Amino acid sequence: MADTVDNLILDLLEWLGTGPRPYAEVLDAWRTSCPRLPVWEEANDRGYVERRRASGIGPVVSVSIAGVEYLHRCRFPVSRST
Repeated sequence: MADTVDNLILDLLEWLGTGPRPYAEVLDAWRTSCPRLPVWEEANDRGYVERRRASGIGPVVSVSIAGVEYLHRCRFPVSRST
């Protein structure tokens, strides 16, 4: 089950993209009542997303630095040749 949550977290980070999205939109799309798929909660707990208030928009969500690093490490691994 952990692999499923990890893959969905990666999907969430990609969905958030490079810019912030309104908090309500993110929760509407990613919050779940299924205790086995706590994608939004896990992404928060791991520090992969950050919330802040944007002038004129209100609360927004974006990918944190840790989230960007996790996304790149898992989806775009660097192959090293010797």
